[in-house]
Amino acid sequence: MSLTILGIGTAAPERTITQADAAVLAAGFANAEPGRERTLAAIYRQTRIRTRGSVLLEEPADQPFAQTFYPPAADADDSGPTTAARMARYQERAGGLATTAARLALESGRVAASDITHLVTCSCTGFANPGVDLELMHALGLGDAVARTHVGFMGCHGAFNALRVADAFATSDPAAVVLVVCVELCSLHFQYGSRSDHVVANSIFADGAGAVVGVGAGHRRGSEAGAWRLAAQASRVLPASADQMGWVIGDNGFQMSLSAQVPGTIARDIGTLVGESLAAHGLAADDVRSWAVHPGGPRVLASVQEALGLPAGALDASHAVLAEHGNMSSATILFILERIFRRGAGPCVAMAFGPGLTAELALLDLQGGQATACRK
Repeated sequence: MSLTILGIGTAAPERTITQADAAVLAAGFANAEPGRERTLAAIYRQTRIRTRGSVLLEEPADQPFAQTFYPPAADADDSGPTTAARMARYQERAGGLATTAARLALESGRVAASDITHLVTCSCTGFANPGVDLELMHALGLGDAVARTHVGFMGCHGAFNALRVADAFATSDPAAVVLVVCVELCSLHFQYGSRSDHVVANSIFADGAGAVVGVGAGHRRGSEAGAWRLAAQASRVLPASADQMGWVIGDNGFQMSLSAQVPGTIARDIGTLVGESLAAHGLAADDVRSWAVHPGGPRVLASVQEALGLPAGALDASHAVLAEHGNMSSATILFILERIFRRGAGPCVAMAFGPGLTAELALLDLQGGQATACRK
């Protein structure tokens, strides 16, 4: 693999909600049966999230979490806004957030918009065509001949799939300058009712966007000192886990099914997967200086840390992003990598999990670092 990451940018909605206020708001979706509001609040506290951003939050009126998109449940059969209404809001708001992240990535990488040859977009929370890709082209002033590819509906590991596509473009064309943009508006899919996995999903997901701009090794900036390189990637469908996570389109938004077995399944298999992937590149876990683990929730982070025998503090960046932003699906890993890249500690192993269950891994390192010197 040869993708050199020149710049990275992230963006969250202007308005945030505290987790305590989010629990109060969720009670109005009938997420808590009468008299069980304290139980719902406890579920929200256990996420270790402090604040989350949402494009649905409005100017404060008489409450700190003003919004009108989700009215209180009218009755037990009320399932909230239709999928059409949610997609209309996605079409209105996704492009702006994506554009902000993309501009920051270009600025960080000192790349002119006119230099972009390929645009890879990623999202699993909305569909529209013309969509975010074309909105980015117009907003950023990209050329009308830019090649566009969209990675859709893959879930929390979607950024890894988008980076794999970007690497393929950059490797095959030395002149390619690839912009990857992940945008997720998870708050459009909050579910009414007290079904346990929907309640948990409501408690952790949020909105955000992340972007990366990169080039291949053959580009004049491909060996730039201090830049990070995507050294390798691995993908694995974990056995006997297909029923543990799902993401389907319903009449009232996209509905997640989430089993309590997920952290245990990850703990069972992640050690072998990471060990084999590192060994293929002449590395061991002790050689890894940074870990970027997608925070599906605090139990997922704890499972990975225990299974890999990581020291205290190894997942601080993941915990910090979870606390400050919640789970922003595919965009989340870019928030974590942005923090790690500032520290310059490589090699770095990044990972995320999604329906399948699928585990995606990436090995990244600074130009001239240990991973760069290993065999491919």
